[in-house]
Amino acid sequence: MSDSVLKRYAGPRSPLGSRDDAQDDGDEAADDLGCFGWLRGLRERSAMLEFRRKDGRSVAYDYTLLRKVCFDPSEGITLLFDGERVRIEGRSLDGEATPGIQLLRGILDRRVPWVRELGETELMAAAEGGTVVERVAFEDASER
Repeated sequence: MSDSVLKRYAGPRSPLGSRDDAQDDGDEAADDLGCFGWLRGLRERSAMLEFRRKDGRSVAYDYTLLRKVCFDPSEGITLLFDGERVRIEGRSLDGEATPGIQLLRGILDRRVPWVRELGETELMAAAEGGTVVERVAFEDASER
């Protein structure tokens, strides 16, 4: 009897057997939309927001530290984290990258796990109306 109980709760079709597969937080759980990632699941939320630079460097901030989001079409998206300001500059930052998916809305809903600056060749090849991240700038909030 203990054998059947073990199979019932530890097998691949059991409620406990598939938990490791459901906890995948890597890039496989996100769609790559060129200059940002989008979490697929309707209820998926990212714990951190990573900024990937053209030169290969990256930095990530905890979404819980995000205090304010401002959007100005002429300046871009400004994110105020505890003590730091991050500005995402580009075009169509509030436009739909694909139907129903927007960078600005995704940040507000914590569905964007990463944002990436595009290189020169990618900028030239980008579609005219598509979302493009040209630059990510970091500054102390106290400097402004």
